[in-house]
Formats: sequence, C-alpha cells, structure tokens
Amino acid sequence: MGRKTALKLAGAIGAAALVQAGASHAAALMDWPDLLGRPMPAPTQRIAYGPGPMQFGELWLPAGKGPFPVVLMVHGGCWLTSVAKLTIMNWAAEDLRQQGVAVWNIEYRGVDRPGGGYPGTFQDVAAGADALAEIGPEYHLETDRVIALGHSAGGHFVLWLAARGRIPAGSVLKAARPLPIHAVISLGGLPDLELDRREGICGQDTVARLVGPPTAAHPNVYADTSPAELGVGPEEQVLINGVEDGIAPPRLAAAYKARMKGARIRDIVLADTGHVELISPGTAAWSRVKEIIDGFVHAR
Repeated sequence: MGRKTALKLAGAIGAAALVQAGASHAAALMDWPDLLGRPMPAPTQRIAYGPGPMQFGELWLPAGKGPFPVVLMVHGGCWLTSVAKLTIMNWAAEDLRQQGVAVWNIEYRGVDRPGGGYPGTFQDVAAGADALAEIGPEYHLETDRVIALGHSAGGHFVLWLAARGRIPAGSVLKAARPLPIHAVISLGGLPDLELDRREGICGQDTVARLVGPPTAAHPNVYADTSPAELGVGPEEQVLINGVEDGIAPPRLAAAYKARMKGARIRDIVLADTGHVELISPGTAAWSRVKEIIDGFVHAR
C-alpha cells in the first residue's frame, strides 16, 4: 500500500479518532501511516470465492504439513472499499502465520461498489467465509474450530457470521449450512448497526447504505444484518476496544454486551490504545489479541 493510500485512510478514519480521543493523547497513539508505511508482507495464495474482482480471499499458510488452526479474518474500513481493502490486515495475518496459525483473509464489495450494500456486501462476506470449508481439506486447515477475527466494520461482520444460523426465515441472507464459528474476536468492532446509525458512526448515511431502505418484505432492516438483533449462540465472543478509540469507543461494546444478557462475552478495554494498535504487530494491544487466539487454539 502506497503513501497516498495510507494518507487517505488516515484522513478518512484516523483524524476522527484523534479528535474524539483528545489532543492530549494524540501524540501517543498510532496513526494509519505508522502501520501502512511498513514493508508489506505477501500471502501464500489468492483464491476466488466468486466471479467478481473483489470476491476473493488470501490464504496465509504456515510452514509445515499441518493440520493448522485457522483464523477467518475480515477487515474494516467503514464498510467502504474506498477507505480500506483486505491488505490493511496483512501485517496481522503474517504475524499469525509466523506463530503457526493459518489465516483466511477475505475481501468483499463495500457499499460504494456496484452490487455492494444490501444484500451484496453481506453475501460476499458470507460466501468468503463459507469458502473456508471448501478449501480447508486441501490446505490441512482445522475448519471445525474456526476463530473469526474482525477489525472495526470487520468486527461487525465476524459477529454477524457467527449469528447467521439465527437469520430469520425468508431473508435473502438465510443460508442452509453457514460455516460454524467456534469463537469470535471483535477488535474495535461495531456490533449494533442501529446504534451506529443513530450516532453517525462512519458518516450519517453509511449504515443506511449498508442495510438498505425498509420495504414491505423487509420492514426491519436490522433483523438480518445486525448482531445486536440476531443475538449470541454457543460461540464465545471477545470484544476488545481501546480506551482512546474514537471510531469504536468502548461504550459500543459495553452496550452490546449488556443487551446480550447471559451470553458468553468477554469485554476487554485496553489503556493507551486507539484504533490502529489493535491490528498492529509489536503493540501491547496486538500481543493481547494473540494471547486470546492462542487460548482458543489450545483449548480442547
């Protein structure tokens, strides 16, 4: 990713985070060029899950024969392709690969791309996730214990993927056999789309473009799109937020957890952490994320 792209991303996301976090903390927080300016690692292989140019995933395969634990990774970017693509997660994916964990990092059409929004963006994410079950045997992946990890808007998507079995009958997003998710890790995620829309997260109209307008056949646009509406199943969920994150402040995760009474949810708030640190190898925040992944990998 070039410097121009890094600066564009910083302008679209990072500036808002710094303003909301407070000027006194700004100097200590990472900004997007701090991550995106690093030499970019490359994945093992790119695999298409659909015919479109953005319907693909990238596989990060550790050395050895396997079987390999696997993380299903979903990037953020305010659901906008113009803001971020899957390469924003390359450094995190490579760090996990070096630790012996395979990563399936998926791309999808944002709401600003033809066919994106409702239902296309959701269908892309679902198809990308389900493709993991198809490629798993060939690459010796442990797809019976998938850990789904998403950042920002990707945090919304991994929570949604875990909840797909509870999508109402009749929804165009209903799937017969969605990929089972063993555990979910949401990093600076956006779990409640209705709340996100009310608070203008990612702009006043972005969530509206994501879920589409209500219709007679689809009166509640959150019923099949928002994890807060779909609830939590048997999977364990870990919500990790930085106390200085102005894009996804910790109160969003706290409100979601309070709504999901009785669910297996851990809500972790990290001091001296903004939005970027959560996916940046070398930070205390990312080290904590790896500890949690390691715990899921070795829990049998």
